Amino acid sequence: MNVGTIGILGGGQLGRMLTLEAKRMGFRAITLEPLPNSPCGQVADEQIVAAYDDLRAIGELGARSDVVTYEFENIPLQAVLALERDRRIVRPSGHVLRTTQDRLLEKAFLRAHRIPTPDSAPVAAAGEIEAAETKIGLPAILKTTTGGYDGKGQWLARSTEQLRVAVAEARGGPLIYERFIPFDRELAIIAARNVAGEIVTFPVTENVHDHGVLSMTIVPARIPPERAERVREIATQIAKALEIVGAFAVEFFDCGGEVMVNEIAPRVHNSGHYSIDATQLSQYEAHIRAICDLPLVAPHLLAPAAVMVNVLGSGSGDHLDGIAEVLREPDLKLHLYGKAHAALRRKMGHFTILAQSVDSAIEIAQRARARLRWIDRREGIAV
Repeated sequence: MNVGTIGILGGGQLGRMLTLEAKRMGFRAITLEPLPNSPCGQVADEQIVAAYDDLRAIGELGARSDVVTYEFENIPLQAVLALERDRRIVRPSGHVLRTTQDRLLEKAFLRAHRIPTPDSAPVAAAGEIEAAETKIGLPAILKTTTGGYDGKGQWLARSTEQLRVAVAEARGGPLIYERFIPFDRELAIIAARNVAGEIVTFPVTENVHDHGVLSMTIVPARIPPERAERVREIATQIAKALEIVGAFAVEFFDCGGEVMVNEIAPRVHNSGHYSIDATQLSQYEAHIRAICDLPLVAPHLLAPAAVMVNVLGSGSGDHLDGIAEVLREPDLKLHLYGKAHAALRRKMGHFTILAQSVDSAIEIAQRARARLRWIDRREGIAV
């Protein structure tokens, strides 16, 4: 396939980094995003300002692109299906999006392929909640079946009363009741598959969260080699079974030496940001290669260890102070996303540290994070 222009559904930081990689490789990029001057739109050749369910605008994006991709999975499935009905090439496909954006379908897919995942059950009424509580037990996680990210759309319930509160807060939306897993650590892996069926996997990462938002990614994960190999095997199995074309992420619970899949993200992923600076092939280049029918090569780390830290908003103050001090670290790369307002725990940027060991990378990362603070530029007040 001869690709000149890549269409991107979504205008956030993932689309921004995809676009920067696409431009480096000589492609044009058009993004569709409802908010003007989006992080992706700032660097793309053009931004179509329209809602994701505006099928006229979706059709325009498809007509002007040789291949269309998406930077997050919460876009309306109908938008992708409409493109495919118009015989536009969308990668990953509507089939992949349908399976992975609905937690019930995703769990069914994993169970059908005998991939370990927490016990779960659909719940849409009080009686089903009671049945799930009896069958699966407490504590449990209640999640919306679609939507939700960074801890949104899910509730930890340790009692029957907390289950009732969660159901009330969900306001009648369909839910999935999932066994709470007391994991040792959270793991993730980025993999990519192209049309020819070539599959590559990135190093297994260890993820640390802050109130459901990814805070730090540690590479490589501090697990035995045989466990890392098991994670790679599962990611490869998923790539083949879904016939996914593009880069994707799989998140895992590491519990007692066993790994269980938490969820699949059919796109580039926050936990793979480190790859821009720490591997010779980033997840973004791997995605561009895969959707454009280009060969894939095995990624490898350029240093023994790396740590990626998200720069999160504080909720007040929109000017990031301390950048000059942070940039004195010789092995630190800072990436900012061009967002105007630093809302609480909003992902405003990230930085990556390369080091000779995981411990030294974490130490440098913590020192750098402590130097950054959000201030009100007008008043010069740190927040």
